[in-house]
Amino acid sequence: MQTCRPANQHNTNQLKIEYTKMQTNPFFNKKLEAIEVNKHKSISQLLDEMAKTGFQGKKLGEAADTWSKMLRDKELTIILGLTGSLSTTGQWKIINWLIENRFIDVLVSTGANISEDILEAMGGTYWQGSHTVDDVKLLKHKIDRFYDVFADEMEYRKMESLIAEFINNLNSDQNYSSAEFLHLFGKELSSKGINSIVANAYKNKVPIFCPAIVDSAYGIAHLLSLKIGNKTGVQIDEMKGFEQLVKIKSLSKDTGAIFVGGGVPKDFIQLTTVARSLTESRRYERIYPHKYAIQITTDSAQWGGLSGCTFEEAISWGKTSNEGTNVQCHCDATIALPIIIHALAEKIECRANYPNFEWFFKE
Repeated sequence: MQTCRPANQHNTNQLKIEYTKMQTNPFFNKKLEAIEVNKHKSISQLLDEMAKTGFQGKKLGEAADTWSKMLRDKELTIILGLTGSLSTTGQWKIINWLIENRFIDVLVSTGANISEDILEAMGGTYWQGSHTVDDVKLLKHKIDRFYDVFADEMEYRKMESLIAEFINNLNSDQNYSSAEFLHLFGKELSSKGINSIVANAYKNKVPIFCPAIVDSAYGIAHLLSLKIGNKTGVQIDEMKGFEQLVKIKSLSKDTGAIFVGGGVPKDFIQLTTVARSLTESRRYERIYPHKYAIQITTDSAQWGGLSGCTFEEAISWGKTSNEGTNVQCHCDATIALPIIIHALAEKIECRANYPNFEWFFKE
């Protein structure tokens, strides 16, 4: 006659086997856990579970968890590097939310992200389109294409003209860093009720740096300002801007870097660690890497570009720390950013401690 063993006997034996494996094999440290489907699950719960899986789902969960830890770190300056043309894809209000809630302290951006959001903030519209459209026809209709997003060229020109009018009223004899220029522009936009990224940064005292500002509508606006009256346009000194960002790095106990994409914003942020080491340390013996680093990118390391450069490679430069928390997630930013930020919004009601940059704006 067959006897039935207790229902939990199999589970007990399985646990013993797993424990033995963990004790004898140094590579079996953390169990992978399959995701259970639950229609009442929150986004933050899902990401927590994804962090226990594999591949880029794991990395996405780890990125959200690391950003959460950064927000709870009491003496941390969080610097966000934002590349590409993400504002045209509906991401700019997410950046506004991060600024308003001080989930970031400094923004380093391409010119595209902090100009193309103004078009929509002024009342313009971006349209869903197709990447297989006939672009010759779009040109005839004065429609600009960003992969599968369409913009009205005339609305784009209105945005450029707005920037040009602002430039025309600036002191043409003064050299501005991009942070100084954008702070003044944010003040102007705020007074007009144009609730863009730059305006929100002005209101919340978050510095914005744009090291390649000419590579955007701001460059066109500079030339337009020459046409409408200002004979010298605006003088933007990004050597001065770099000094300012390095000073923020120097006055911060610790820094955390978040890179959405890579490019110029990433290197501008990374170079602050090198600059601080070179200018503050005797014989360059001391390094000041970021305590935390997160990157969301679609680029890969083997092509040699910085956008795909690993944080392991950055350790050789003293840019990231071998003892810090470094997470690199290979994912489209338009997928990763909304998911991570909604998870953070669920988890963290407010950030209790963040740096006060009153000194920066007084200077």
